[in-house]
Amino acid sequence: MTLPTIKDYLMPTKTDLPTNKVKWNVDKKRAILLIHDMQEYFIDAYEEDSLLIKTLVKNINILKSTCKELGIPIIYSAQPEGQNSHQRALLEDFWGKGIPREGNKQRIISSLTPEKDDILLTKWRYSAFKKNDLLDIFQEQGRDQIIICGVYAHIGCLLTAADAFMEGIQPFFVGDAVADFTLEDHKQSLIYTSNRCAKTITTEQIKQALSNENDDLTKDYIREQVAELIGYNEFQSINDNENLLLLGMDSIRVMTFMGNLNKKGINLPFVKLALEPTINNWWELIVSKKDEVLK
Repeated sequence: MTLPTIKDYLMPTKTDLPTNKVKWNVDKKRAILLIHDMQEYFIDAYEEDSLLIKTLVKNINILKSTCKELGIPIIYSAQPEGQNSHQRALLEDFWGKGIPREGNKQRIISSLTPEKDDILLTKWRYSAFKKNDLLDIFQEQGRDQIIICGVYAHIGCLLTAADAFMEGIQPFFVGDAVADFTLEDHKQSLIYTSNRCAKTITTEQIKQALSNENDDLTKDYIREQVAELIGYNEFQSINDNENLLLLGMDSIRVMTFMGNLNKKGINLPFVKLALEPTINNWWELIVSKKDEVLK
């Protein structure tokens, strides 16, 4: 009823991730990073000098530094040492007593030590949302996205993602920043989350998405550009489904709009813009192009 000795395996990469059902985009104003159970007790189960753990720690540090730079809150979950049978409840039937009181094994590993402004949250069950104020933190900060990394992927990380989903919080399950007992368990967690409750994503994709400088690419941006090109004083009066060609958005103006998008790294063909000349259709084209960049 203790942790198994975990054999090394290769960390999944972008090509190993399943196809997502959702097209959520992570947003620095909506997200919180959860570093899940990266405690000595759980990491000690892996082989010494594990390449998997080295990759895991490297990727979590990338996520953490990216979030720090952007002002995204960082929360660590950590299970307490020396729990009694009442505190452990049914966990004891599966895993025994948990983290012992001796040896200080409840500590977060030194390579991921929490900083002064990070939040350290006590974790009592598989889901990091149970028996604490994690949900309250999301609600108080007005955030509704969670970036999940840590161990173990098919247990606590997965159940935390499912719980977040059921609370109306979009989970981003970072496939190369979680680790598990086996590669099979790891892949199982990716398949379940992508099919049922989360968006699976890589560390690099998260970094790119959060560092994306195109936060101003909105429907209003399109509307403002169109209004300026056709000489409208009130851009807000342009309906999302109105045919822009009928408003004076001729081929020259469409090409000018294309050029403005190109400067922002969004390259759309003239034919697609000309065939679907509405705010809504152009917005869908832009969103699809942004998604392609992150795939």
